[in-house]
Amino acid sequence: MTKTYLQVIKQIEGLQAEADRLRRKEVKGVIARIRDAIDHYQLTAADLGFGAAAAKPAVARKVRKAGAAKAAAPAPAAKYRDETGRVWGGRGPRPKWLREAITAGRKLEEFKVG
Repeated sequence: MTKTYLQVIKQIEGLQAEADRLRRKEVKGVIARIRDAIDHYQLTAADLGFGAAAAKPAVARKVRKAGAAKAAAPAPAAKYRDETGRVWGGRGPRPKWLREAITAGRKLEEFKVG
């Protein structure tokens, strides 16, 4: 037997209601476990990142430090340069100024440094 559009819509509504009930039940369990952990470890709102004096998690500090070290790395040496001083290291897509120059008939070798 084929279902009508209205029957499918009613089935969707029933499934959505069931999903909502199951979610509420699971959320209650999650909240209970979180409260137990908060009590066990004596956590404060600041420990959890809530409030004005929120503590930063140790993981975030480590990520930031690693990113800072990467940012401090020297830029790659220029392999191509034009008359105005614009440079390209030869990695990644060619910059617009170089693409336009090549389109205008110049050769890539004309911009080679050294």
